[in-house]
Amino acid sequence: MESVRKIIHVDMDAFYASVEQLDNPELTGKPVAVGGNRERGVVAAASYEARKYGVRSAMSGKMASLKCPNLIFVRPRFERYKEISNQIREIFFEYTDLVEPLSLDEAFLDVTENKKGNPSATLLAKEIREKIKEKTGLNASAGISYNKFLAKTASDINKPNGQAVILPKDAEAFLEKMPIEKFFGIGKVTAEKMKRFGIHQGKDLKEYSLQFLTKKFGKSGLHFYNIVRGIHISEVQPNRERKSISAENTFEKDLPTLNEWEKALKSIYEELIRRIERTGIKGRTVTLKIKYKDFTIQTRSKSFDQYPDHEKIWETVMELLNQESLSDAVRLFGIGISNLNLLEEKIHFGKQLWFEFENET
Repeated sequence: MESVRKIIHVDMDAFYASVEQLDNPELTGKPVAVGGNRERGVVAAASYEARKYGVRSAMSGKMASLKCPNLIFVRPRFERYKEISNQIREIFFEYTDLVEPLSLDEAFLDVTENKKGNPSATLLAKEIREKIKEKTGLNASAGISYNKFLAKTASDINKPNGQAVILPKDAEAFLEKMPIEKFFGIGKVTAEKMKRFGIHQGKDLKEYSLQFLTKKFGKSGLHFYNIVRGIHISEVQPNRERKSISAENTFEKDLPTLNEWEKALKSIYEELIRRIERTGIKGRTVTLKIKYKDFTIQTRSKSFDQYPDHEKIWETVMELLNQESLSDAVRLFGIGISNLNLLEEKIHFGKQLWFEFENET
């Protein structure tokens, strides 16, 4: 019988904003947004004080300032975030070499066999969080379980500055009660689509067959079928190389008009920006993927000498959309960036960043 794995997911609490509050004590206890401003731009991260007003990452600066009039905007300092992320990464490697970074502020650790010889993943997680606090002054939360999906799910339970465990015997009952939008790998677009089928919680998702889920959600259907049953066989993989970051959506009905295309692309773009902000990765090439109702696929790309900012990515998507007339109604849109700055990340970390995102389908 195969032994049960012991996986820890460590997630820094409001990382970018917390770094800014740490370095500038005048910001402590105040609503802070990293990135954007009151007139334009996009919020990359928000402090917990700002989140109380409904400010979230990927929200426009203008909307954020309307929700929180006292919001303080600060410019992102990614070099500083990378510096602290590297310090945190060094702590992880004191415990195990099986470290899979998801972004600058979170990672999976497989501690089944660890360098401390400690059989308790719960105690190890507590010790790691204490060391992070001691070394950086920042708080981290952690989740512990027998696979990556459940460990990541658990890390949200007692945030901020807490940890939780999901045991094998409790997993399915826990997942049945969980809101569908809380499932790792189910983004905003997919959650809305699921709700139209009456899927609001894990127990609703569990009622649908694998055949139905793959028909409605494509290749992600198998993933959804498995995770609600506590099945996620992906191992912690420290050396996987990411070549692109993307988001896409398959529509319930084919979209025939320009207005529908622009509305759909805006939602996909916002999801892509959330993924970019989570990783801190940039790309020089922007790609628009189009799948028509007859299942033919077309891609349009544009590359830049410099990394385009968020607004430039959106402008490029619109430019690619209008490059030439679309030949038919659209079944799927996808937006991605490639030619990533992974070499720069490798210089900082000695390892490349990777996050296996679920496509929106």
